[in-house]
Amino acid sequence: MFPGGPTGLLPFASSRFPRYNRTALPPRPHLRLLLCLLLAPVGLWVSSCAVALGPGYSIENQEIRVQFMPGPDPRIRVDSDYQLRNTGTRPVSSLELRLPGRRSFQVAASEASWDGASLAEQKSFANQRATSLALPQPWKVQERHTLHLSSEFQSPPAGSEGFRFAPDAFFLPAEGWAPELLPSEGLFASGGVPPKEWKLIVRVPEGFLVHTSGRSQKMSRTAREVTVQSVQHPEDRYPFVVAGLYQETSPDTGTGDKVFLWARARESAPLRESAEALVRAIQAYDATFGARHQKSRPFWIVECPARDGCFTARESSYADLLSREPRAASSELASLDTVLIDFGGGALKLAAAAPALAASWLGYGQNPGYYDQQPPLSALPAFASALGQEAIEGPSSRTETIRRALGMIPKSAGARKTEEENVVRAKSFLFFYALEERYGRDVFRHAINHMLSARQGRGFNLDDFIAAFEEESHQNVAEFVRLWMKRPGVPDEFRARYENASASIASNFKETKP
Repeated sequence: MFPGGPTGLLPFASSRFPRYNRTALPPRPHLRLLLCLLLAPVGLWVSSCAVALGPGYSIENQEIRVQFMPGPDPRIRVDSDYQLRNTGTRPVSSLELRLPGRRSFQVAASEASWDGASLAEQKSFANQRATSLALPQPWKVQERHTLHLSSEFQSPPAGSEGFRFAPDAFFLPAEGWAPELLPSEGLFASGGVPPKEWKLIVRVPEGFLVHTSGRSQKMSRTAREVTVQSVQHPEDRYPFVVAGLYQETSPDTGTGDKVFLWARARESAPLRESAEALVRAIQAYDATFGARHQKSRPFWIVECPARDGCFTARESSYADLLSREPRAASSELASLDTVLIDFGGGALKLAAAAPALAASWLGYGQNPGYYDQQPPLSALPAFASALGQEAIEGPSSRTETIRRALGMIPKSAGARKTEEENVVRAKSFLFFYALEERYGRDVFRHAINHMLSARQGRGFNLDDFIAAFEEESHQNVAEFVRLWMKRPGVPDEFRARYENASASIASNFKETKP
């Protein structure tokens, strides 16, 4: 509500202010000058939509080719070709680009060429994470040239960190392995944006299963090789590839969700049980957060080619709330529709995949601030993971998880005491359970669905969250949030409900609007 009293009227709209037409008065000289200063950058911005204002170029055509080369020392070769045109205001003497990080990828060989002539890679002075390519001659305005980049990846030595793959399987994650062209240096610089359509071509040995980003996939075979070509679009975000000698299982689960399990196990019964558990988790996410982006597409869950090279080192700060014992990373979301998972010696522990699955509904490629939220919204991914675990393990998982979080929050705290970080995390996590109980599961689901749908691709904050819940509940949710997060500890009635009640009673909260 705007300031100005309970009616919400702005002060200058009240009867105490004159109601003459101020726009009819001539502006003062200093106001005219201020208006011109404000309109000048707007005019520049508008004109930039059609005419370049600084150095730059466009990528008119792009193609990336991936080839898996098996053998005693298997390698992955990546070739990238770009048709470029100088669309800026002056000649360009060098190109800036970001190549695969050598800390993450063991690069055995790399090269760059400009119209077939070799280019030397140099460290960029302007960007420590970038590489600079000095061009043999200044690239004149409107000229077209061809840039070729290639690199070969190999698995790092045993005991060292980095991207790792097997002789019969590999995956390239949805970021970091493909070159990334950067804008030219200078004021109002532009360039590096991929075209609206470009090709990703993958060549693998015969017998490999292949799954990539993109649409309109075409497959061709020879006696020794399989080639898959797909068309990439901006909505595909970053390109990715997963391929190998996998056994595919796609059981009939009786739902509209198509799931593919790729594993090396020979027994189909464990895989079929895992697929059914996965569908239960997907249904829980659909019900609470709405259908995931591109729901009509199938979902892949794939055994890691090499566990030590599959997962990033980033651990969720909420991991201790989701498990009895701290555990190493065992799943990773490779794309919107693909999860890589450690099968743990043949047994697919799907509950461990819940955090990666939750990211597909909540944040990956949809919410720009997914990993940078502040409490309590920073705990929403952990709460989503807990719902996935509950769908797989049963209702008792809910009570056990809540009790574990309550154990991290002191039963008594001073009124002005600043709570420790781990306590704030636990409170933020329990906050979503409290919301469900206070306003009912139906209100909770509708509010979350509404917020995620309305803010898709733009991120959301606590104000958006509160507004969605107040619209659904017609109650003062802001006050509930303030009391839960600002007061030390958690309400006594909430703690008593879970510390003293059985699992069946604790999970019996309202299903409809209060």
